[in-house]
Amino acid sequence: MKRTTLWVALGLASSFGTAQAVEVKYMLWDANQLPAYQQCATDFQAKNPDITIKITQAGWNDYWTAITTGFVSGTAPDVFTNHLAKYPEFAKNEQLVDLAPMIARDKLDAGAYEAGLYEVWGRDGKQYGLPKDWDTIAFIVNMDMAKQAGVSLDDLNNMDWNPKDGGSFEKVVRKLSVDEAGNNATSDKFDKSKVKTFGFQTPGGGGMMGQTEWSYFAVSDGWKFHDKVWDNNYYYDDPKLVETISYLAGLPDKGISAPYEQTKSLGPDAMFVGGKVAMIPQGSWMISYFKDNAKFPTAWVPLPKGPSGKRATMFNGLADSIWVGSKVQDQAWQWVKYLGSADCQSVVAAKGVVFPAIKGMADKAMATQKAAGVDSSAFITMSKEQTFLAPIGDNGSQVDDIIKTAFESIYIGKADAAATLKDANANAKVNELGK
Repeated sequence: MKRTTLWVALGLASSFGTAQAVEVKYMLWDANQLPAYQQCATDFQAKNPDITIKITQAGWNDYWTAITTGFVSGTAPDVFTNHLAKYPEFAKNEQLVDLAPMIARDKLDAGAYEAGLYEVWGRDGKQYGLPKDWDTIAFIVNMDMAKQAGVSLDDLNNMDWNPKDGGSFEKVVRKLSVDEAGNNATSDKFDKSKVKTFGFQTPGGGGMMGQTEWSYFAVSDGWKFHDKVWDNNYYYDDPKLVETISYLAGLPDKGISAPYEQTKSLGPDAMFVGGKVAMIPQGSWMISYFKDNAKFPTAWVPLPKGPSGKRATMFNGLADSIWVGSKVQDQAWQWVKYLGSADCQSVVAAKGVVFPAIKGMADKAMATQKAAGVDSSAFITMSKEQTFLAPIGDNGSQVDDIIKTAFESIYIGKADAAATLKDANANAKVNELGK
């Protein structure tokens, strides 16, 4: 989950703070979630007047730069929102506090969270975060364009795909792709050099995770990242991934998806909101963004079934972690414990921005979204399909760079998928072994 490039710093001492209050610095990246956590901070301070919470928000790229440079300079926040793709390296470098002793002391119930969300933040008996939310992937569709193309909601809800001819997914995408003369891509008259609206937009390379970009296509084709969590033997050279990426990279040549360079420049979200594309994949954390920015009827629909006969989605869960260099770890733990509690997560659910980690809270969030006119049930549907975790292993940033470079070279048409991914996978293994 990632978004937004704004920096915001908020001191939330308010009337509850005292001259002797201990300040806990907290950092997150999602501006959409900021109001919910402002409220959590206010509520927390009412119960803990000896602690002040100072929240800082930064966009995805700036956020991780601030975290990693803060570790080195000694200026990192006491508590920060952590990501599965990032925390293994932080844990390996001993930058995170082991929460297990405090969890045991305070008798926290790990079973309160949705299945798998707590365990994935642990390794070798240590616990590096408390779950805060979860997300899955779905497609959002411009329903005005779907109606004009003769594509029904039922058609969209029941798509399937394969890497040979694209299945009913590609048939839908072709109907949604329209050239400047009004011909769609099912017509012989369709001019792929003068496309007005693309039917579908792949967000880009996606790096080693491909959360919104390609992972769900590949896994529904029978592929897997690795055999188990923390297994550093990846399968990025597997023929199933090769054919998946080859298929996606070939969509622009058919005129039904924009060239990679255009996507990288504009971004699929802006393309969708601007009416340049009819359907894109996105995560549940973006529900509010499209509700606020899309000025036309939309629908969230489940991902297509693959050759495996199943739909598949990454089931990602964020957590809050404590920096090992914090000088206020006791107070930081009180805040982390509150962030992971039903009290705070109920506030988050009421905002309807994300699905909180505690069992049952997703229904409350979905009800909030429904009251705002958004049917988010596709994400719940996907959570009950084949789900898989982000690839969790050591030296993730190096592996991510390798895989990202490989995918980009394939998408811009400068490299053969099979040879490129074979080399990338070999290089990834070298990095995992630490040379």
